[in-house]
Amino acid sequence: MSLPTVTRTLKPTRSHLLDSPPIYLIPSLFSVHTPSLSVAAPTPASTQQTSRFSTSPSAAFPRDTNRNRGVSALRRTGPRHPLSVSKEPLPQPVALDPSKRSKVPVDENHGLWQFFGKARTALSTPEELFAFGRSWSVEELRGKSWEDLHSLWWTCAKERNRIATSDKERERLKAGYGEWEAQERDKVVRETQRAIKHALTERWYAWDEARKVARSDPEVKLTGDGPAYLPQAFEDDIDHEIQASAEAEARAAVESDTASPKGAKDKDVKSARVPLSAVGAAAPAGTVA
Repeated sequence: MSLPTVTRTLKPTRSHLLDSPPIYLIPSLFSVHTPSLSVAAPTPASTQQTSRFSTSPSAAFPRDTNRNRGVSALRRTGPRHPLSVSKEPLPQPVALDPSKRSKVPVDENHGLWQFFGKARTALSTPEELFAFGRSWSVEELRGKSWEDLHSLWWTCAKERNRIATSDKERERLKAGYGEWEAQERDKVVRETQRAIKHALTERWYAWDEARKVARSDPEVKLTGDGPAYLPQAFEDDIDHEIQASAEAEARAAVESDTASPKGAKDKDVKSARVPLSAVGAAAPAGTVA
């Protein structure tokens, strides 16, 4: 055989290229026996490597023959064969029409209604949220009683709960409106609560100062046993006692001068009468006239 003939025989043709496997599958056609990278001859097609997955049915996973597969009470696809509970009425799905739904009795004065507005809806409109006034000032709250401040505080707390309920429903529905109105309303409510705390803090400091003064006052009793205020003497009692003692002294002076002449007696009686203004001026030290 001449050299051109050998070259012509070993040259790959187009049919050979079409029949040969892809380049990335060539290593799977050979088996390496030794670490010396000696490559054996290609194996027959019957013993070549194949893929692990297949679209043909396998005996390990038989076909599902369950007749009740896909039975659903929600889709009204009931069982195809009568069962032991077939005579029992099956529950019906909830109707989409609200008028056909069963009415659940609800207390009109239930406490949970306070989490909603006047319309008793979870989501308030921007007009309803923006219909509010100004916040209470500290000057206005200083004259309120403890009961009024207590009621106003919990009114603000319930209003913030309504705003939070509306915000949660707006976030769930992704409504896209009413957020600014809700923030402005919540800001006014929080300012009122801050003013209530301010007024109560001032009262606490006033009470603390009064308690310090009462500790040094002998007429105030802080032990808790009996009355807290024990006055030593009243102004009216002192005036009556001074006037009674002055009248008794005048009466004794008149009786002692019964033997004196008539003119002298009248003069002494007139001088013995003590006016009330003089009694107040003659009051002892430490008393109130």
